[in-house]
Amino acid sequence: MRRKRPAGLWLVMAGGLLALLALLWGAQVLNAFDYPSPWKGQQQMYKLDIGWPKIPEYFTGQTFCVAVDSLHGLVYVGQRGDNVPKVLVFSEEGYFLYSWNDTVEMPHGIFVLNTATDSSVWITDVGTGKHGHTVKQYSPSGKLLQTLGTPGNAGSSLIPLQFDQPAEVFVEESGDIYVVDGDGGMNNRLLKLSNDYKEIWLAGTNGTGIGQFKIPHSVTLDSFGRVWVADRDNKRIQVFDKVTGEWLGSWSSCFSEDGPYSVRFTANYKYLIVAQMNINRLAILAAAPVGSIGDCVMVGAIQLADETKPHLVDVDMKSGAVYVAEIGAQQVQKYIPLS
Repeated sequence: MRRKRPAGLWLVMAGGLLALLALLWGAQVLNAFDYPSPWKGQQQMYKLDIGWPKIPEYFTGQTFCVAVDSLHGLVYVGQRGDNVPKVLVFSEEGYFLYSWNDTVEMPHGIFVLNTATDSSVWITDVGTGKHGHTVKQYSPSGKLLQTLGTPGNAGSSLIPLQFDQPAEVFVEESGDIYVVDGDGGMNNRLLKLSNDYKEIWLAGTNGTGIGQFKIPHSVTLDSFGRVWVADRDNKRIQVFDKVTGEWLGSWSSCFSEDGPYSVRFTANYKYLIVAQMNINRLAILAAAPVGSIGDCVMVGAIQLADETKPHLVDVDMKSGAVYVAEIGAQQVQKYIPLS
């Protein structure tokens, strides 16, 4: 005799079939408009390198920033605290190499520039003592080469080279310098300087309007000549033309939960890695093609542990690895791309 299936089982099977059809139909609709499917964003794009660094105990302060020297395989970490080395240098394999401390008070952002003839390390210092409110260039060994701003003096937006808690710096191989000035200070601006430290253009004032900022916190460039700024407290990313300083657009829909703290492009410039400190997340956004900025599309994320607090990130432009400076966990972690 043929056994009857329970009525409840038929309902479950029918519901599952309807759900499957709905998913398939939804994917077709999304793909028809050339958007990523809803489950694509959940695919794992990176894995944690549990062997980096080899000895985490070298982190003795709050790790605020990290920068990668892809050419020489070095990783620079800026940390804060009393009686701790402010800059730590590791190999890309995770071995501690050396540290330095002179003339760095409270590092906030850090960047490595490689040119055909030399390498240098740029640090923004938000301290309020005799070394603060400056953007400084160092040799890889920690020798101070150049100081922008007047050490110890917070400036106003009326004077281009007088900073007030500058958050981050990005330097092109040509020597042109981009500074986001305003980690809570009076200034809320994006400044472009020439390689001889003259103002090329300046954008931004304190506010919520187009081209205005409330704590511009991170800056980076794409391969199309556009400058991307994490406008932290306005919960958006704003984009500018690197030649003219013209405002090109903004992204905000991805940041309803938390504003962007850090912006860096992946090595292939296909994605933008954005740190969201208060929700302990790295958002992976599809990079905008040449032309219209459009709106942001999140294609993936790296969810970090509670209270990790990712502050600033950097990307190894050779290997594609992502390094995350975490002020809550007081460590730097390395994530390796899976493809």
